[in-house]
Amino acid sequence: MKHQATINGCCEACGASPIACLCDVVPRIELKTKICLVIHHRELSRRSNTGLLATRALVNSEVRVRGERREALDLKDLLTRQYRSFLFYPSADAVELDQALVMQDARPIQLLVPDGTWRQARKIHSRHPELTDLPRVRISTPNNSIFQLRAQSKPERMATLQAIAHGLGIIEGDSVRAQLMKLYQAKIERTLKGRGILTRDWVLR
Repeated sequence: MKHQATINGCCEACGASPIACLCDVVPRIELKTKICLVIHHRELSRRSNTGLLATRALVNSEVRVRGERREALDLKDLLTRQYRSFLFYPSADAVELDQALVMQDARPIQLLVPDGTWRQARKIHSRHPELTDLPRVRISTPNNSIFQLRAQSKPERMATLQAIAHGLGIIEGDSVRAQLMKLYQAKIERTLKGRGILTRDWVLR
């Protein structure tokens, strides 16, 4: 998978800068659950992006890019009966993603995950009428990370990879969550060391 981010001095495989390359720690995780990352085109060149990193680890995932052309991105083809589809976004009408919800239907789940700034992600509701009737889900897991790649204005807000890790932890189990959170911690550690914020011998816990 190639995006603009791969030609701006970043690793073609993981999208990180050479000093923060993550190719040696990206797992290969095969799941029944599908992740579809609906990413704003401006995120493709941001080294702090973690959503694309999640899709590189998850075999059953895909990326749809929005906002890069005048014509609207149509997501109707994603809404098939093969999956129970949810929009993974903490809107006012979102319900908690928990085991009770997961167990309501035997079909695998597809999470459509908006990726961008909070302002960009919020617009998915108005820019994609095909998602109007799609149920919204959220997680209430607090963000306890000491270090962040971007400032978060509210304690429940977290990076896309963090949110996906906790969401898949509920659907698929703690092992999947742990693998993705390990990748996220590596992303933070190597990025902040590259910025000179962490020393070379500092390992995040």
